[in-house]
Amino acid sequence: MNRKYTSAYILFAVSLFWVSGQVFAESHITADLKGTIDQVLEIVADKNLQKNPPLRREKLRKVIALRFNYKQMVMRSLAKNFKDRSDQERVEFTNLFKQLLENSYASKIENYQDETINYVGEQVKGKFAMVKTQIVRKDGVVDVDYKLLKESGQWLVYDFVIEGVSLIRNYRSQFSKIISTESYAALVSKLTKKINDLESTSKAKAENL
Repeated sequence: MNRKYTSAYILFAVSLFWVSGQVFAESHITADLKGTIDQVLEIVADKNLQKNPPLRREKLRKVIALRFNYKQMVMRSLAKNFKDRSDQERVEFTNLFKQLLENSYASKIENYQDETINYVGEQVKGKFAMVKTQIVRKDGVVDVDYKLLKESGQWLVYDFVIEGVSLIRNYRSQFSKIISTESYAALVSKLTKKINDLESTSKAKAENL
């Protein structure tokens, strides 16, 4: 995957789970997102789970999965190519996409630094919302906006914008290029390899503890 795009979602992954700091007068939408962050911080800080990396990784995945709308992410990242996929292909691709994000995020979260995330604003328009945050780092401040969609009474993240750059838009560009220049099968193969590499790295780290 393109290094520029890969670094974007890694940065988001880390930003989502850094220590929460200053908070504006939040609604339940922001409160729910912050609740996910608090759960993750508890898992990462748990001394017993630090001795059991596989269990910690599984708990992190479960918490992350409850906050992300993978169906919307896949539909938006595949865009026009989504309608060309069979029901089985859509299910299989959604599972791949989910594994990619979960493994990418978890690998970074487990090594998080005590940096601060400030919740600075919230915009709501119908069933869409955006929670605006700022990551306060030693070398500056990074703006990260979370786009959420309300489905079945829940506000779930379907995209994130880092310094004005949309993660899903970047995926859409990458996926579309691979499908048009190679094939859909090639895209599936590349994602599968990426996931296997991430899981192999995680397993190796656990065995070396």
